[in-house]
Amino acid sequence: MSTWANLGLQDSASPLMEQLIFFHDHALLILVMITVLVGYLMFMLFFNSYINRFLLHGQLIEMIWTILPAIILLFIAMPSLRLLYLLDEINEPSVTLKSIGHQWYWSYEYSDFNDIEFDSYMIPTNELANDGFRLLDVDNRVVLPMNSQIRILVTAADVIHSWTIPALGVKVDGTPGRLNQTNFFINRPGLFYGQCSEICGANHSFMPIVIESVPVNSFIKWISKNVNS
Repeated sequence: MSTWANLGLQDSASPLMEQLIFFHDHALLILVMITVLVGYLMFMLFFNSYINRFLLHGQLIEMIWTILPAIILLFIAMPSLRLLYLLDEINEPSVTLKSIGHQWYWSYEYSDFNDIEFDSYMIPTNELANDGFRLLDVDNRVVLPMNSQIRILVTAADVIHSWTIPALGVKVDGTPGRLNQTNFFINRPGLFYGQCSEICGANHSFMPIVIESVPVNSFIKWISKNVNS
């Protein structure tokens, strides 16, 4: 999760988020190079006399400043398209999770297992434990296995919501009457926090998401316990 004075992106917990961070750094490096070049040219204008009696036309420089930006855009577009297809690829999932957005809480269904569904509400500040995170902790966490392909289906019961986990590189809009899907792969255990990032009403910032990533054996025990209960 983000902490104070955290200016960069969160540490990734999935291969897709790693690729997103790599692309962010790649694009940022190109932006820095462009900014330095343009800044240098603007600075040198202060020392220019603005007069050249031999300067009548400049086809060469016009060709250069037309072709060079196109080449730079290709260096941004090709990795971007590759990443777009990677994010849209649905591999064979080990677990399918269905998330339904309500005003203002989430409900979850484990489609592969019978009778496992629950609502997830934000814990009010006056009921929060001493080690809890205000406005982020929930009463029922989503438990998922690590090192497994997870498919998530997102929809909404009333208005548009958005299921977002920054550390996993996942952002899916939940639209009433429509089922959107994506996949992710959690490569380490831990707690990962997110929130609804769609303005779905007055309390849209009070419907957080908490994913608890556990080893596969622990996930099977959790499933067995909830199915039997």
